[in-house]
Amino acid sequence: MHKFLIHKRGDHVGVATADIEAGEQVIGVFMDDETTIEVTSLSAIPLGHKISIAQVPPKGHVLKYGLPIGYAPEGLKIGDYVHTHNLKTLRW
Repeated sequence: MHKFLIHKRGDHVGVATADIEAGEQVIGVFMDDETTIEVTSLSAIPLGHKISIAQVPPKGHVLKYGLPIGYAPEGLKIGDYVHTHNLKTLRW
């Protein structure tokens, strides 16, 4: 059973549909074609929050819905919890 959804192929993050534990191996489903991906969470991720499914370089843009939603000052590893501590706005 899946524990996160990815809105569009090419996105860097998925959204947790249930709480995810640190070290848990979880399955995500791409909503545009229903294929799956398996990721090991590097930390606990609460329901509704984001998990990284792609490596993002420092200061790289983070994609969701196929669009940049911010940038990762320190970069992201696959399985990272993605939230305000490691995702910054592109607005300013």
